[in-house]
Amino acid sequence: MEQEKELLELALQCGFTHAAPLDVSTLHVMQEVRDMCAVNTCGMYGKRWSCPPGCGTIEECEERIRRYHGGVVVQTVGQLEDSFDVEGIQDAAKRQKEAFARMTEEMRKRYPDMLPLGTGCCQQCAECTYPDAPCRFPDKAMSSMESYGLLVNQVCTDNGLRYNHGPNTIAYTGCFLLP
Repeated sequence: MEQEKELLELALQCGFTHAAPLDVSTLHVMQEVRDMCAVNTCGMYGKRWSCPPGCGTIEECEERIRRYHGGVVVQTVGQLEDSFDVEGIQDAAKRQKEAFARMTEEMRKRYPDMLPLGTGCCQQCAECTYPDAPCRFPDKAMSSMESYGLLVNQVCTDNGLRYNHGPNTIAYTGCFLLP
């Protein structure tokens, strides 16, 4: 219980808007989510080790997830002027990325074997070596929740964290799985 409290405090100190304990048993890996990646809306499918298919099969991702016993879900919520507020969306995404990087650094000190699952694709390198050479920084690479087949709104709901924060808001969500 003390560990849980410390993780939630750390998340807020790192800059997240919200955080909640993560019950790994609530994580349901879904082929349908991975299939959404294959549509390649983001343009990264098949271009990075951290994205499908480079991050492994859906079965391999589920096997990795099942090695963990707890964790924390983290979220940055941005207030937008309206649904076309591109600057507000970008600002919230930037804050999420920065907070995630800070927390990842702190979490690796405490839990070197933890699994960070963030928002979007890994951006550790300007150009990924996929598929021609191994990942340059496997200990720093980060996949997204979706690349592992997790439906973000379900993960939030199942762990007591709101996904929808009302009109003119945007939420970016990630999680850290702990051994």
